[in-house]
Amino acid sequence: MAADSVLNPWEVKGEVEYGKLLREFGLRPLAQLPKKFDHLLFRRGIIFAQRDFERVVQAVEQKKPFVMMTGLMPSGKFHFGHKLVADQMIFYQGLGAKLYVTVADIEAYNTRNPDMAELRRVAIEEYLTNYIALGLEPKNLDFYFQSLRSVDGVKASAYYRLASMLSRNATFNEFRAVYGDISPAKMASSLLQAADMLHAQLPEFEGPVPVVVPVGIDQDPHIRLARDIAGRAKEFGFVQLSSTYHFFQPGLKGGKMSSSDQTSYIALTDTPEDAAAKIKKYAFSGGKGTVEEHRKFGGNPEVDVAFQLLRYGLEPDDKKLAKVHDEYKSGRLLTSELKQVAIERVQDFLKRHQKARESAKKKAERFLSQ
Repeated sequence: MAADSVLNPWEVKGEVEYGKLLREFGLRPLAQLPKKFDHLLFRRGIIFAQRDFERVVQAVEQKKPFVMMTGLMPSGKFHFGHKLVADQMIFYQGLGAKLYVTVADIEAYNTRNPDMAELRRVAIEEYLTNYIALGLEPKNLDFYFQSLRSVDGVKASAYYRLASMLSRNATFNEFRAVYGDISPAKMASSLLQAADMLHAQLPEFEGPVPVVVPVGIDQDPHIRLARDIAGRAKEFGFVQLSSTYHFFQPGLKGGKMSSSDQTSYIALTDTPEDAAAKIKKYAFSGGKGTVEEHRKFGGNPEVDVAFQLLRYGLEPDDKKLAKVHDEYKSGRLLTSELKQVAIERVQDFLKRHQKARESAKKKAERFLSQ
């Protein structure tokens, strides 16, 4: 990372040097995947690296049980950056995965917001409701809060007992090496996150099965710690965790979306009109300074936020996306025209999604009772 850049599970700032991080963290690129994994996030290289993902591929191919585990930080609005993970949740559910989704309210309490009631409200009204509206099903889903793992005492005890027992297999020096500066609150949260990733394999839950955790590269310290601990905790017989890594979806102004800056993202509860205004005003352009220059030299779709909105899912047709890419790069398509394409796709999506949200609100309690 550059000297003025920050990358850790709690903060991302500055340019992210993916190639360098891939080498430093010991990640591997994705191999050729079977047809069952034909999803645009894989096809377009948005999911770009992995650890031990072959275990999950094999489970899918052999129709054996596996788990997809993820977590959410209940802070701020649910935006298109969060949708990137939700799309993977829904995809894995379609492949037959049992989903474990934790609300990291204890981590949020320790690192961001001490109002537990507000954290619960955001988790349900923003995240869970949007998940359901996007297509998440209650079947094969375990959605829970770190602060209240389960109303089943046996399961709850197993989860919290594991979090405590895992501390035997970690050292303060290891925390410092993985995270840099660390506080007791962050240490406790990290051990609980390790329990989140591993506890599905306890006999009170699924037993030993492959578990995949899809994350942005900023969350890899949590993955590394959990994998190291799992390797030492021999008495549990854990199958080593698998993980995949996706590029951050660019924020409207470039860089990573920030929940604290509403001008950096489009929320899934923004009105279509507000979304259009944000794209027109804030979306970083890869075009040239004048129409004449753009026609002559073309634009750069790789940094253009309007194009990236299409690439990350708003244009599901690869051929149509390639046509937009080539026309913009050649200069035939102007920045204003590309923004209008993105605006139309975003507005169409938001209208359909917000209609689905109304019925999803009624289903939230059903999800919580699973």
